[in-house]
Amino acid sequence: MNLKEIVLDKIIEQGTLPLFFHHDKAESITILRTLYQAGIRVFEFTNRGPEALAVFESLIAARNLDMQDLYLGIGTIKSVEEAQQFLQIGADFIVSPIVNPLVGSLVHEQHKLWIPGCMTPTEIYTAQQQQAALIKLFPANILGPAFMSSIRDLFKGQKFMPTGGVEIEMENLKAWFKSGVCAVGMGSKLIDPKDTSNLFENTKKALEFVSKAR
Repeated sequence: MNLKEIVLDKIIEQGTLPLFFHHDKAESITILRTLYQAGIRVFEFTNRGPEALAVFESLIAARNLDMQDLYLGIGTIKSVEEAQQFLQIGADFIVSPIVNPLVGSLVHEQHKLWIPGCMTPTEIYTAQQQQAALIKLFPANILGPAFMSSIRDLFKGQKFMPTGGVEIEMENLKAWFKSGVCAVGMGSKLIDPKDTSNLFENTKKALEFVSKAR
């Protein structure tokens, strides 16, 4: 299998994709290590500040040191220039809030996974035309599981992952998985960069809930 297939399989196996942004390198590494110790093996850092590139580079270095079975992706990528920067320093996959076909082409050229964000059937169709193996439903709290249930038969075989407002709550997770998604993205509902005191326990809980909700 190539890296694209490996990462996709890992996301599906894990059932959730944690994501966060923090401007501080040391704090970001601490959060990453906590997630790893709790069982996370694929993770998304988000490109939401001027420090993102340098912080992500430090996360790659930490991963290469003693978390070598962890796959690191970068999110909130909207342009080819952004994608190139993060791919050059070792991003394993690229996540976008939009569908930019040029970003998709660049990522595919490197045999890596591109996860574009979609909100409408037209956007989903456009992403499919660009060979998006996994599509992010965003923002998930606006769309809801009912949207996924409604469009599922229009896009048979397509893999979806809702992100944005997914709750670490059994009924919410059950509704999403019942609607047909293969994994759920978890950001601020799981990771509060300002308070990580319960991150290990919350991550273990999230993984347990996801496993039971499928």
